[in-house]
Amino acid sequence: MTFRFVIVSIFLFCFTPTFAQDEPDLGAWYMYFGGVEFEESQFGIHAEAQYRNHNIIGDLEQLLLRTGLRYHLKDGSATFTLGYGNITTQSVGVPNNTFYESRIYQEALLKQDVAMVSLNHRFRYEQRFVDDQDFRTRLRYALFINISLSDKKFSPGTFYIPIYNEVFINGEKMGNIEYFDRNRLYGGLGYVWKDNLRVQLGIMEQTLNSNYSKTQLQFSLHHNFQY
Repeated sequence: MTFRFVIVSIFLFCFTPTFAQDEPDLGAWYMYFGGVEFEESQFGIHAEAQYRNHNIIGDLEQLLLRTGLRYHLKDGSATFTLGYGNITTQSVGVPNNTFYESRIYQEALLKQDVAMVSLNHRFRYEQRFVDDQDFRTRLRYALFINISLSDKKFSPGTFYIPIYNEVFINGEKMGNIEYFDRNRLYGGLGYVWKDNLRVQLGIMEQTLNSNYSKTQLQFSLHHNFQY
């Protein structure tokens, strides 16, 4: 009940003022992270969809669809992924000025557990093919910290605090593109619904290389299937 009250309160608080602004200071990302894990196999499939808005809802910023083939080490300490992403981007308001990007990526996710804290280090290398732009690459590093609020340690019914910071570095410097691309800092509240199902609500501050920053609400569902 408390978790639902927090979600509804934040949504209602943010919804009204956002639509009243021509240049919204607050956006929202609605995200699904999931995939399929094959029994008695170290391989799996990653699936991801993100619907990002310039405001709370109604003005699309990006639609990101991403998938990949995952390989897990037997001891569970790391996961490696080779994947592909398709991104549709639109400018704020009208006209939309839509453009598209195809992206290939390689990723390593290293996992650590310290007491009631789960740490994940994610290293990602991207090759980007953007409409009417030169080919370029990007390096990303993210540190994810999940802090359990119960001694059950992420078992069903557990609340936890998710925190992450991710830095983006361009592989090339060209035109108005600098080496530093952006930084994302996030904090929120998560709930373990089932062993393979979690929900999160949080706030992310994204700072670009132009020193422009914007706050984004994030609603995410994390769900893996066994096959």
